[in-house]
Amino acid sequence: MGHVQRRLASTTAKLASSLSTAHLQKFPPKELLFAKGREIPTATIDPDTWASLQPPPPTALSAFAHRIGLSSVLNSTEAIQQICTHPSFLQLLKQHKPHEQESATNGQLAAIGNSLMGLFATEYVRATYPHLPTRVMKAAVTAHVGPLPCANVAQEMGATPLLRWHRSRGTLLKPGVLHSDALASIPRALTALVYQRRSLPSARQFVHSYFLSREVDLRGMIKFLDPKKALLEMVKKFQRELPKSRLLKETGRFSNSPVFVVGIFSGEDQLGEGFGSSLKMAEYRAAEDALLRVYLSRTPPHLVQLPSQTFPVGVGDVYRKLPEVDYKAADLVESEIMYASSGNSFTRSS
Repeated sequence: MGHVQRRLASTTAKLASSLSTAHLQKFPPKELLFAKGREIPTATIDPDTWASLQPPPPTALSAFAHRIGLSSVLNSTEAIQQICTHPSFLQLLKQHKPHEQESATNGQLAAIGNSLMGLFATEYVRATYPHLPTRVMKAAVTAHVGPLPCANVAQEMGATPLLRWHRSRGTLLKPGVLHSDALASIPRALTALVYQRRSLPSARQFVHSYFLSREVDLRGMIKFLDPKKALLEMVKKFQRELPKSRLLKETGRFSNSPVFVVGIFSGEDQLGEGFGSSLKMAEYRAAEDALLRVYLSRTPPHLVQLPSQTFPVGVGDVYRKLPEVDYKAADLVESEIMYASSGNSFTRSS
């Protein structure tokens, strides 16, 4: 038992000695030391604030770049530190170290990366689900590359210990800054840096690898006020026969727990199927199922073509002439049906 304890103590001592602390300042800092002839410190500072002012170790920055596979893009510790520095950190730096040079932040990079990620996600969702309603498409884009997914990806990358930021309260003109908001800026800034130092296709590949490869439940985003009415309008728009409900199966009609299975048909084609404890509920679910089959119809992955695939590979002008690209624009689909808009009962097409 004593031998195991000695080995454990020896290993702990080796690990402690192997960690580099040369980049850190000693605590307490000079401004907290007692001045000559005085019994009170010249200034006060919170230990947590002092710790947040310290730069992350260079070894952690280098490990982060290699961990996410961007060591060739993030080829300097200054670039990695800029990626991990939120603009809110400058307020903290000016407050406690007004004479120190301002650090480079990821503010501009995050703004560019946010636009690029929105572009890549929108074209991907639009090409994959061509019949998706506009509002659901916007929600799907947010679910892929919104603030919460960006913050979660940053945590998975291991960027949390490297983040330099400062919490601030919101005002009438400026929203507050939370930890998740600061974390979300890191993947956005990475996207912009890949775009600037590599190419647009490289940035798209980065976003597809970390964000668009994740499955998002779109079925729960689609809600219908009256699915039977929406289905009727959609069938009319496609110039098909009017939908009709048919009872397919039933059991326990006169019991306490009956089950009915209803199908909705347009001519001989079955559009949807639903079940319920009443005929009305089963018909409602059948109409909802028919609508979801149309809206969630998915293009096979090998047939998905993105408009950004026509941009050139490599750094340079994205508008320069390229050789012929095997790209075919997607066919325009029928516009969605919007009904009961703004509380009105009439039906209108967007």
